[in-house]
Amino acid sequence: MAGSSFFALIDDIAGILDDVSAMTKVAAKKTAGVLGDDLALNAQQVSGVNADRELPVVWAVAVGSLKNKAILVPAALAISAFAPWAVTPLLMLGGAFLCFEGFEKLAHKYLPHEEEHHDAAAAQPEAAESEQDKIKGAVRTDFILSAEIIAITLGTVAGAPLQQQITVLVGIALIMTVGVYGVVAGIVKIDDGGLYLLRTGGKFAQRIGRAILVAAPYMMKSLTVIGTVAMFMVGGGILTHGLAPVHHWIADVSAPLAALPAIGGLLSVLAPSVLDAVFGVIAGAVVLLLVTVVKRVLNIFRKN
Repeated sequence: MAGSSFFALIDDIAGILDDVSAMTKVAAKKTAGVLGDDLALNAQQVSGVNADRELPVVWAVAVGSLKNKAILVPAALAISAFAPWAVTPLLMLGGAFLCFEGFEKLAHKYLPHEEEHHDAAAAQPEAAESEQDKIKGAVRTDFILSAEIIAITLGTVAGAPLQQQITVLVGIALIMTVGVYGVVAGIVKIDDGGLYLLRTGGKFAQRIGRAILVAAPYMMKSLTVIGTVAMFMVGGGILTHGLAPVHHWIADVSAPLAALPAIGGLLSVLAPSVLDAVFGVIAGAVVLLLVTVVKRVLNIFRKN
């Protein structure tokens, strides 16, 4: 009896592990799109740091990401259990914030702002302060993207027992963190890899190293554009999915494109993301306008 009970227990454990593995795979597939945006955003956020500080900054952001997920996993489980209606509004607030951050970057770069009238020396942050700002900004952005990943994963395991939900959520959180920041570390140090090949490799390796060194600056600059676009795509996508009429309109507009010859399939896939990004730009502009108006009104009251 004891032996049969033991083997039955082993069989149950194996069944649970199989279920967890299957749900983890499904959740990973569903979050793959957000993972790509997460990768672009975080690589862009930590770019521009001094070469000797790149890996410490990536590590600091990765630790911040783990802390984010340590907050988000139990919070998501609690919200799902006691206030499931709050998941979508909270995600939409995060999406609006992402759009705001993206549009604020554009506004800061292309529109005149008060800092331009300040003394040049005062406008230049200290290196440590700039590094801390980058870390804080990257961790803040990671919080929103991690929240979406956790929310998508939670939707995948919603009908499973609690212990399986916890196992899958924790597993996805760890896999995504290690995967994203491992690749980010590789991206920011790619020029060092090229230099190593150039100095120590054979002729073929040296050619590859030289090509990497030539391409690396352009790739790092492109991350700024890709990261900003990803902000609008992810933030706009969260908002449009939370607004059923807008989501259905985007689907209705995109679906007929599939009938176009040659590139119809590609256009039907790209159109929703492009429209999400456009909606994100508009939302970011509106939020920035509201924030600016509120700040000015508060300043008037403070002066009076």
